[in-house]
Amino acid sequence: MPTDTSPGALPVRAPLALVPGEPVLDVVIPVFNEEKDLGPCVRRLHDHLTRTFPYPFRITVADNASTDRTPEIAAGLAAALDCVRSTRLEEKGRGRALRTVWSGSDAPVLAYMDVDLSTDLNALLPLVAPLISGHSDLAIGTRLARSSRVVRGAKREFVSRAYNLLLRSSLAARFSDAQCGFKAIRREVAERLLPLVEDTGWFFDTELLVLAERAGLRIHEVPVDWVDDPDSTVHIVKTATEDLKGVWRVGRALAVGALPLDRLARPFGDDPRDRTAVPGVDGGLARQLIGFCTVGVLSTLLYLVLYSAFRGGAGPQLANGIALLLSAVANTAANRRLTFGVRGRERAVRHQAQGLVVFGIGLALTSGSLAALAAATPDPAHGTELAVLITANLAATVLRFLLLRAWVFPERRGTDPRTSTDPRTSTSKEGR
Repeated sequence: MPTDTSPGALPVRAPLALVPGEPVLDVVIPVFNEEKDLGPCVRRLHDHLTRTFPYPFRITVADNASTDRTPEIAAGLAAALDCVRSTRLEEKGRGRALRTVWSGSDAPVLAYMDVDLSTDLNALLPLVAPLISGHSDLAIGTRLARSSRVVRGAKREFVSRAYNLLLRSSLAARFSDAQCGFKAIRREVAERLLPLVEDTGWFFDTELLVLAERAGLRIHEVPVDWVDDPDSTVHIVKTATEDLKGVWRVGRALAVGALPLDRLARPFGDDPRDRTAVPGVDGGLARQLIGFCTVGVLSTLLYLVLYSAFRGGAGPQLANGIALLLSAVANTAANRRLTFGVRGRERAVRHQAQGLVVFGIGLALTSGSLAALAAATPDPAHGTELAVLITANLAATVLRFLLLRAWVFPERRGTDPRTSTDPRTSTSKEGR
């Protein structure tokens, strides 16, 4: 996966400082062999922006190695219309086109839309307004909101909903519509996100959104009116296959912590929680307790399932040891990432080793409880065993949290665990 080489953190999110005469918005239209639709599309978009958009704008036609008259038409439009320009790429790929134009643009808000203009242009100003005002980092049009009005065939409807369901189930995505060709992003965010995005085709914007969401950036959604283009040249099977490969690649990278997303989780300074520090109260404790309890409940359920599964073929002590070991490894990994915000592979082995020490203490508590139960009752019922183990695990859980927080994942004094650059996770430019 690509790595982020941009120095420093993202700045505080704020309204744009507009410069007279310079474009606020750069709308990119990626095209491949669109000689029929390109002219009407650009003229219609140019007319709409001229009449309704209150700031200077630019329209950029990004030609993806077209073999028809598309480059000639794009050049003609750039010569005939103010605020229109064209650029030529010798390789195909919508993602490649967007990366190239966005990386070189001087506009503070960058957007793109499909050449067929399936999305009603009245949604364009609501799309970019939260980015101009400083409210959001990215904005997307969604065809799946209740207030959206969509006209398209059953096959495309099924494919779209199935794909977004896949993203929710596999990558825990919370945005509603990944594939709508109607998106915008603030330039300073794009500068940090683009080096992390590997795909150059149709999966590009999905990958962009997943990484942005995982980094804690704000994504604004705008319900749109959308009419399917029956002449669309998108190959559904091929695109779906590439998307599935992208989902697997991104999911694997996120699972192993291979992406430096902490560089994007900007300490905005506009979060009210950053301005309401209470003397004597650790602001990160409540968040860590919630995360630890959530992980604890899940790992306890995993432990009980494993114990019950191994109990039939082994004695209670051996079943307890195996179940506790497996659930402890999962518990340490989950707490490392979710509760204490440690990402990447640095010190992962050390953290697991320290977690196993904590596991040993839990094992002693639960094993001792089982031994005491066996001494008191030679043949205890299975339900009684579980009740004793749950009680012992509750005691071990309290001790586990204290040890994890103070010993395994200690926070540096005087830092906010939500926003600090921790030596466990940060990497200097020299070491990257």
